[in-house]
Amino acid sequence: MQPADTRAASTAPTPALEPARDDRHRPGQRAFRRANLALFAAGVATFVLLYSTQGLLPILSADLDLTPGQASWTASAATLGLALGLLPASALSDRYGRTAVMTASTLAAATLALALPFAPDLTTLVALRALQGAALAGLPATAMAYLAEEIHPSALASAMGLYVAGNSIGGMGGRLLSGWTAAALGWRWGLAASAALALLAALAFRLLIPAARHFTPAPVDARALARTVGAHLRNPLLVRLYLLGMLFMAVFGAVYNTIGYRLIAAPFHLPESIAASIFVVYLVGTGTSAAAGRLTTRLGRRGALYTAIAVTTAGLLLSLADSLPLTLLGLVLITAGFFAGHATASAAVGRTATHGRAQASALYLIAYYLGNSLGGTLGADAYHSTAWPGAATIALTAMTLATAVTLYGTHQAHAARQTGGLSVR
Repeated sequence: MQPADTRAASTAPTPALEPARDDRHRPGQRAFRRANLALFAAGVATFVLLYSTQGLLPILSADLDLTPGQASWTASAATLGLALGLLPASALSDRYGRTAVMTASTLAAATLALALPFAPDLTTLVALRALQGAALAGLPATAMAYLAEEIHPSALASAMGLYVAGNSIGGMGGRLLSGWTAAALGWRWGLAASAALALLAALAFRLLIPAARHFTPAPVDARALARTVGAHLRNPLLVRLYLLGMLFMAVFGAVYNTIGYRLIAAPFHLPESIAASIFVVYLVGTGTSAAAGRLTTRLGRRGALYTAIAVTTAGLLLSLADSLPLTLLGLVLITAGFFAGHATASAAVGRTATHGRAQASALYLIAYYLGNSLGGTLGADAYHSTAWPGAATIALTAMTLATAVTLYGTHQAHAARQTGGLSVR
């Protein structure tokens, strides 16, 4: 900085004001690479832990003599805790800083993970998972705000993409690592392996993340937050998008909480290690999430949603066949349809909200993870009662409701055009 010289200022002409230099991180800079790697590691840590029990539910059932519905609570409790923690975590990040909340979130959740292998019974395991989910809420509630503040707009899309890739790899890796390890050594070792990986990723995040330079603390205003949330919940389009996120995720929870049971049972009788490998199909979502934007451009938002619903429904119907190739093809279609629907609905939330976008996105995520908990639990209970057709029926019901919500939106848009109003595609 140059020292001020008031005497010179009194005689020299006033220079034209120059625009402030944007010193946010750009590609090629060391801080940009560190920020990207840090958020990638945090995404891995978060989603390894969030889905660590989903890949070993059949093993938990066999070892602890649990029904699928009881075992599924170890997965549903975490997503329920995360859903309930999102808004408080976003408020804390506004007050205490993005990096502080993300660091506390990942390290607290990884520390709790170290206790999971020692849980003496289901009740303790479920309680720890709920606490872990609430601790994990700090990352999804905060990460995108950190990137938007610290990364230059020209590089924001690529940074977001790497963060989402970390989420995807963590979600798949958590299921595979715990499932494979549990198949060989038991579920306690499966959870221990996930905890070790997540702790390493959380430490990597802490060491790599650059200090925030553009964060401005803001007091937590509960009344203003309540007004913003209330306004979003009174917006019919946003409410429909929240419902769609919930219903798509209910399908995902119902299917992925029970597919392991289906594959190790008649008529397939696959080994547990092979059944755990089914989560590789999760990679299908990476491609369909990216394609959802192009699909929306071509067909409009509702056209993309109808397509996602149709693909998901076709997959569910195919999965009813007692044929392993058809069941696997059905799972691919379910996964592709889910990710396309989720990507379309979540992107529309950001475009629809004209204020309080962080809260609008948080409400979407709350509905999304509540859908996972609800669908996962109902699907597992239905599987216990009537095997795979029961779980598939829960998922098909969710898609029927999603169709009704989208048809209602189509009707409302048509009515708005008829009366000269505006509609959002």
